[in-house]
Amino acid sequence: MGNQQIRTPQQQRSIEKRSKIIEAGYQLFCEKGYHHTNTAEIAKLAGVSTGIVYSYFKDKKDIFMYVIEAYENSVAAPVYEIMKSIDKPIDLAKVIRQMIVKLTESHTLVKSVHEEMQALAHTDKEIGELFYKFQSSMAANLVDLMNQFDIHPTNAYEKAHLIIDIIENLSHEMMYQQHEYLNYEVMTDVAVNAIVDMLMN
Repeated sequence: MGNQQIRTPQQQRSIEKRSKIIEAGYQLFCEKGYHHTNTAEIAKLAGVSTGIVYSYFKDKKDIFMYVIEAYENSVAAPVYEIMKSIDKPIDLAKVIRQMIVKLTESHTLVKSVHEEMQALAHTDKEIGELFYKFQSSMAANLVDLMNQFDIHPTNAYEKAHLIIDIIENLSHEMMYQQHEYLNYEVMTDVAVNAIVDMLMN
């Protein structure tokens, strides 16, 4: 299947068919994991032939990358909605806490698939670049938000990247790691205070 012509869907029916393949991939990757899912299974669940799958996607990894992109967008969407709805004067601690809550709630991947995704981001260049692109976009949006509210910390992009890492790692801890010895209310307070301090200096 290496030389097949990949189509970019134009008509609504084709767009819906491609979306069904991505949705089927997402469901099967969650149920069985990336390595235990094959293209034929994805095609069957999507209600299309394997040939149709290969007309829209190069291979299983290509589907997986679209699943990652769709998932990352769904994770980021609630945070962007918070950004758009902020009023002046801004209550930084309140907004950051809302972002943590929304980001944690939007992490809906099962633990095994999340771990596979993270592992592949380290071992596969294309998947790693996809995560890099997403992180860069999030950081740029956060810096834009700072400027919008006249928040001008030193080293804004570096701090934006760190802030995203803090919130993301806290969300992953609460959703996937769940260490019994940790108090997540205390962790959230520490994270919020650290982020506010970064933004104000």
